[in-house]
Amino acid sequence: MGRLLTVARVSVTPENEAEYVRTVQALAELGGPRGQRLWLFRSQVTPHTFLECSESGTEFTHRARASRTDYELKLERRLQVIAEYSPGSLDLWEEVPLAASAESSIDTGVRVRRAHSDTEEA
Repeated sequence: MGRLLTVARVSVTPENEAEYVRTVQALAELGGPRGQRLWLFRSQVTPHTFLECSESGTEFTHRARASRTDYELKLERRLQVIAEYSPGSLDLWEEVPLAASAESSIDTGVRVRRAHSDTEEA
């Protein structure tokens, strides 16, 4: 099994935005030593809307499933109060490994070749 990811669309009121970002940052710092990664993206189109992406190597080390400290649980509960999470925000998404070859194994009608250096003849 590859890496696992959750992606949550989150709406935050303007007065709670700074606290929301600080809380997510604290959770990212606490989970890092356990192999959890947390990224936060702000929408350029919809004000006060974020994508919160959490990644781990296994289901049992993922933020959505792993054992948490009391402090982490407190932070997670606070997020539920100050932010509105879209449905499906705890759905786990499994990585699909992609082949790293010169040409794709899927026939799309388009061929990708590695570039030749200036010293090579075509």
